[in-house]
Amino acid sequence: MDKNAAIARIKALQIWQGAPSLEKISGGRTNLNFKVTDDAGAYVVRLGDDIDAHHVLRFNELAAARAAHAAGLSPAVRLAEQGLTVIDFIDAKTLQESDIRSPEYLEKTVRLLHKCHIEVPKHFHGPALIFWVFHVLRDYCTTLEEGGSAYAAEVPDFRALTEELEAAAGPFDIVFGHNDLVAANVLDDGKRLWLIDWDYAGFNSPLFDLGGLASNNGLSDAQERQMLEFYFGTPADGALFHRYFAMKTASILREAMWSMVSEMTSTLDVDYAAYTAENLARFRAVLSDYRNL
Repeated sequence: MDKNAAIARIKALQIWQGAPSLEKISGGRTNLNFKVTDDAGAYVVRLGDDIDAHHVLRFNELAAARAAHAAGLSPAVRLAEQGLTVIDFIDAKTLQESDIRSPEYLEKTVRLLHKCHIEVPKHFHGPALIFWVFHVLRDYCTTLEEGGSAYAAEVPDFRALTEELEAAAGPFDIVFGHNDLVAANVLDDGKRLWLIDWDYAGFNSPLFDLGGLASNNGLSDAQERQMLEFYFGTPADGALFHRYFAMKTASILREAMWSMVSEMTSTLDVDYAAYTAENLARFRAVLSDYRNL
């Protein structure tokens, strides 16, 4: 859906009190997002259909968002219909990567993440998905090959590494993961943190979210170890750190391959090529560190 069609659809919704005003929210790589203000308050409207190539199914996103609100982590859903969701707007600071790296925010974010893992499944209703990064990576490999991607020559290496990392990251505990731990999905309203955007939510290893938090936000080795201690309540031993680092490597590879696939499939006005380059550089640095553990 283009911007004009999206605006027309939003204005036609029957929930507004008075005439709504709209402001496009920048930064979305999967959805079109608008801030809508009416006489009753402010809301975020998210527009997006299922994205099979990325394993995004909106029924699951909606169920996760509602469960996260019930768990006290995320704003309330006010309306949901095919391809569109209206949620409360949170007047808050959107965190940057540098915020996540600060001692104050790192601990708070890890506590928020732990609460997500434990509390959200207590409120989740209906069928639920598993987000298994190694399956996602294998599927991305096939998509890149069949689509004639410019990165297809690298796919055999990606496949072999996927098998290696899956073997190294186990045994696995299972929690309910957010699975998209970029800084922009964490908000601070001055009193508390919020976790938003549940496109990729599903049952997973806690190490995936922790690895994503580290790789997406440039944590140092010392910060990673502190993060693991915050989460598990004890310093990570060598075996746990190795399992964690394997999952972290898979996490950043998935982010890079997500962008590669998006270059082929997305119609949103996003510079996916630049995002691919950024995350490939991060992936290669993380893989080098993993090889030198």
